[in-house]
Amino acid sequence: MSEVKLAAATRTEFGKGAARRIRRANQIPAVLYGHGGEPVHITLPGHETMLALKHSNALFSIDIDGTSQLAIAKDVQRDPVKQVIEHVDLLIVIKGEKVTVEVNVHVTGESAPGTIHVVESQTVQLEAEATHLPESIDVSVEGLEAGEAVRGSDLVLPEGAVYLGDAADVIVMVSQPRASAEDDAAVEELAASQSAASAAADVAAGL
Repeated sequence: MSEVKLAAATRTEFGKGAARRIRRANQIPAVLYGHGGEPVHITLPGHETMLALKHSNALFSIDIDGTSQLAIAKDVQRDPVKQVIEHVDLLIVIKGEKVTVEVNVHVTGESAPGTIHVVESQTVQLEAEATHLPESIDVSVEGLEAGEAVRGSDLVLPEGAVYLGDAADVIVMVSQPRASAEDDAAVEELAASQSAASAAADVAAGL
């Protein structure tokens, strides 16, 4: 996605009480750091930040007193119950540099009839250009047979991106679904019931 512009303000109050006051004002406490500079404590507009963070690896243009700084979210702290954003750590980035990020796996296509696919890795770790970070990567299972897999070496990555895992890592596995013990018992019970019913019918018919 394109960069998200957010107007930020520096803050000098810290602690839980200050954080609660900031959130009550529909703002989010955050810290901006990186590239050897001192961390800058800021507040972000609550609604706009929440919407932007729904997208993985969003690129922010943070405006502080008329000066813009590019950044990505490295850590988002949420209330475990309400899922309200409590704090955001922002890493300063510059055009052309590469950063390490976690990227969601999105499975596309249909594997061979009678098979299922299992996502072994919900995310993959990539090194990619900071200003061109993918939100997700597509992994196709189209036509794959049981026993086949999509591995790290098979990933189709955006230009300039590098997979940081092992080439042999299994990302998605295709397999033959197996009946559970309960399913097997139900089939056996049904077969026995049908056999008993057939035998009773034979007796009734005088066979």
